Amino acid sequence: MEKKTITLDKSLKVFPVAAFAVGALAFVLTFILRLNAMAVAALGYCAVISLAMLLGILFKKRLYLWMLSGYAAALSGVVLYFVVFGADAGFGGFTNGLAGFKSVEHALLTGSGSFLTRLAGNLLLVLPSVIIAAILLVIVKKADKKALLQKILSAFISLALIISTVAFLLTVNLRSKPNTQRLWQGHDDYLKAVDKTKTKDSPNVLFILMDDLGYGDISLNGAIYDTPNIDSIGENGVELTNFYASYSVCSPSRFAALTGRYPYRGYADNVIYPTVNSTSQFCATRLYNSFEMGNNADGMLGDEITIAETLSRAGYTTGCFGKWHLGDYGEYLPTNQGFDYFYGSHHVNDMTPFYHVREQGGEYEIVHGYDELKDQSKATEWIYSELESWIINASQGEKPFFAYYTSPWPHAPVYAGDAFDGTSGMGTYVDCITEFDHYLGKLFDTLERLGELDDTIIIFTSDNGPALEGSTDNLRGGKYLAYEGGQKVPFLMRWDNGDVIEKGSSLEQSATLVDLYPTLIDLCGITGNGGTQAFLPSDRIIDGVSMLPLLENGTVIHTPEHPILYMKREKLKSIQYTVPTSEILARSEYSGYNFDVLKNNDTVTFKYFQRIQNDNSAFFDKFRKNWLHILNDDEGENYNRTPVYPTVAAEMSEKMDEIMSDFSTNRRGVIK
Repeated sequence: MEKKTITLDKSLKVFPVAAFAVGALAFVLTFILRLNAMAVAALGYCAVISLAMLLGILFKKRLYLWMLSGYAAALSGVVLYFVVFGADAGFGGFTNGLAGFKSVEHALLTGSGSFLTRLAGNLLLVLPSVIIAAILLVIVKKADKKALLQKILSAFISLALIISTVAFLLTVNLRSKPNTQRLWQGHDDYLKAVDKTKTKDSPNVLFILMDDLGYGDISLNGAIYDTPNIDSIGENGVELTNFYASYSVCSPSRFAALTGRYPYRGYADNVIYPTVNSTSQFCATRLYNSFEMGNNADGMLGDEITIAETLSRAGYTTGCFGKWHLGDYGEYLPTNQGFDYFYGSHHVNDMTPFYHVREQGGEYEIVHGYDELKDQSKATEWIYSELESWIINASQGEKPFFAYYTSPWPHAPVYAGDAFDGTSGMGTYVDCITEFDHYLGKLFDTLERLGELDDTIIIFTSDNGPALEGSTDNLRGGKYLAYEGGQKVPFLMRWDNGDVIEKGSSLEQSATLVDLYPTLIDLCGITGNGGTQAFLPSDRIIDGVSMLPLLENGTVIHTPEHPILYMKREKLKSIQYTVPTSEILARSEYSGYNFDVLKNNDTVTFKYFQRIQNDNSAFFDKFRKNWLHILNDDEGENYNRTPVYPTVAAEMSEKMDEIMSDFSTNRRGVIK
């Protein structure tokens, strides 16, 4: 009896033709949508259809030509997409993802490229799948005289096609050019117009940003351990007792601090993950940004204007030390965002790959790799040493310096150096903060020895509230939540030679991280086009408000016209602003109110939630809706004031809708 062979089926059966139609549609949509996520979906289709072809061979004894054609259409669409719209050379990143790699040594893998290098790279990566598919077709058509051999070979080759398709997904360079409105023209025009007038007599800036440090994690705010060097900033300067991060997670807050804009405007609404390609168990992080960030953004877009770029153009030497967490290649690298020098990690310390680099001019080399940093107990010492050396060198030059000291601590997993581990008696979290405080004191000693301390603007704050450990000082919530504990953070500022800060003062008026950009423009006297006024970009909305009036005379800066926003994943969760008490009492519906909070305060700070998840895990499925808080006497957000002030709640709800509508229609915040 003749054994049945595998046949090439060209008939117009419903399923094979439908499979082809999906593959062809994937080809078209990949170019219409221009989204990295669509390319990933197309590769997922290829993996599924290659499995379907294997099943057809095993159970139907047929290789369906329409399925194979659909596979070819989708796969070729992905290859062409990354050739045309790839963000760099496009050879993929099939290196040791755990240890990371040096971009200088892998220019064709991660550096700048051209159409031809992307073409060569992607063809190289897809070649195994193309060869295997061709072999499968030849075997089915030409080996029909030997049925058993044909069956065995076609089955194994089909399995190899599945493997090669998945391998392509894991190795292709999943980096696409951002598909959004770009602001390069305004970026370049603004920086060209900045007056380069800053000299050695201009104030230095030391901006210290902690990672997950809670409001109550410094002794000036009631911590049960001592942070004398951190406290000294406020004791010799000013403390803002109601200062807020502009987001409740890391990357977006850093975006806000550097640009003066809410992260929604730059597709930086959530944690940014590594884009290093790897077939390790951590390869999923390569896909995360594609789906989470939106429009192919892999970090802080290069056309954003950072305070580092502005100060650099004005004549400052700029350096970043510690945790970057705003992208790990190309336009997203710190030295492509205004910093002359970077030492530290591109990623957060609980991600893989994790390494310390030295970076200049958009090129970096790893100085401490993953294996060395499995134990991160030397991180504080290494970062401090690099920063101190850089400041010593910068102080000998003719320019003022801007140092962005972005500590990785106390983000989990926490570590402390041998000399500090176990010394607090309160665990590694406190040991870690104590060590940071110690080295901060040494840094201040260095500044004083160099004669730079008095004329250095020192700013200390945190990117969000605490996570697994740490103190919110009895505020509700913590990291990831829009409650006070997630975004209210310490803020201390010192400038001995400046005349805007009263030594040892404390101010209760609210401010937030987006305010730092316009504040530093004011304090550092940045001008443009030969003018005398503080010079801000004019092509885009700057969401922040300069804190100078607040620092000088306690002026309220976050009014109903400029509320503080609490956002999460492209959703506006809450707004907050301050109004004179007299305005509340002037309303007919509230004129008879005799409450203590109105009698005892000249201004009232309202915070409103349209809908917010419950922070009590026992009631995780419950939401607080239409909740209004007065933070003057209820910073713990314990009581809903909406029944008492219904028109205020209604106005704030309407304001939230208006803000989200503006965001939706003008995502990048372009001023036309």
